Amino acid sequence: MGLARRLFLGETAFPLIQRRKRFYAASGALVLIALLSMLFQGFNLGVEFKGGSIFQVPVGKDVSIADGRTFVASLGLKDPIVQTTKSSQGAVRLRVETGPIPKAAADKVVAGLASHYKVDANLVDSRDVGAAWGKRITSKALQGLVAFLIAVIIYISLRFEPKMAAAAIIALIHDLVLAAGIYSLTQFVVTPSTVIALLTVLGYSLYDTIVVFDKVEENTRGLASGSTSTYSEAAELAVNQTFMRSINTSLIALLPVSGLLFVGALLLGAGTLKDLALALFVGLGAGAYSSLFLATPLLADLKEREPQFKALHTRVLQRRAGGRVGGQKGDLVARSTIPGGVTATPLEATGEPVTATAVRRTTQPAKKKKGTRPSRPAGKKRR
Repeated sequence: MGLARRLFLGETAFPLIQRRKRFYAASGALVLIALLSMLFQGFNLGVEFKGGSIFQVPVGKDVSIADGRTFVASLGLKDPIVQTTKSSQGAVRLRVETGPIPKAAADKVVAGLASHYKVDANLVDSRDVGAAWGKRITSKALQGLVAFLIAVIIYISLRFEPKMAAAAIIALIHDLVLAAGIYSLTQFVVTPSTVIALLTVLGYSLYDTIVVFDKVEENTRGLASGSTSTYSEAAELAVNQTFMRSINTSLIALLPVSGLLFVGALLLGAGTLKDLALALFVGLGAGAYSSLFLATPLLADLKEREPQFKALHTRVLQRRAGGRVGGQKGDLVARSTIPGGVTATPLEATGEPVTATAVRRTTQPAKKKKGTRPSRPAGKKRR
């Protein structure tokens, strides 16, 4: 609780960029798992993308999905997708999706569902969906994604700089791959709602990244001309200054999405809400992570390669190596600044977070011992 309170009050700074290799490794492992799942397991595409038939029949409130799946399979349908949906009035409907089937087989399914659930055959909704519609949706989504990425690259390059645009796009691709990988791993049905949710995630992920980059630009303006900190340290300060803002914004965004996912989908049984909410939930969480732990460290790595910041890094380390820290000459320190203008110098080897208590302890002058007199200048005699 103590750490959480200090974090909320902005009294603790974490060496996020200093430990960036750990976050690179974690992100790389997650992306690799997602890509392998998409490559070998693929996606569970809905009928809107692969074509097929959809049957919906009104049933009682205590319907069993397992029983419905068993009965539908007995009608000769291969790999049917069976789920329940609920209207705002509380009416429960059994939804069955299957691949393309002849009209005679579709009529047999309608008659079987009506007989099994004891409803009028006219109440069973049956419709065919062609795969061409899904292909058009996919094509339009990819065109929109490409146009969006081009617009983002141009805007960030003009408003900030190209290296920030590169880091933001890498973080954005990271978020999309993780969200798509979750659908592949869990085999949730991919519907048009999923595509809409993934496109929505793009905007939110970039919003959080731009907020952090704006603070980075503010902290690094005029840094190369003469500074006591490197670009990575100034960027790390910006991340810590916006850390709680990003966390709080992400939590506020995730609360209503959690309501859609857990209440709307799991409790009320609204399958369409589940398709939308899962992609939003995963994408928002990944976007909050990537803006702090991935985008800014990538930017620092790109900027540290520039000659001016290479020279700045060398000057800063040489200046610190010639000073005294804790009585030991040559100890290199990683300077960190807490919001509020307080500066501390924890040893780089420790990697401990900077706290306001540690700063006060570091900057407090040494107390004089009782019973001692100040030393007399050399050459003066006692009268």
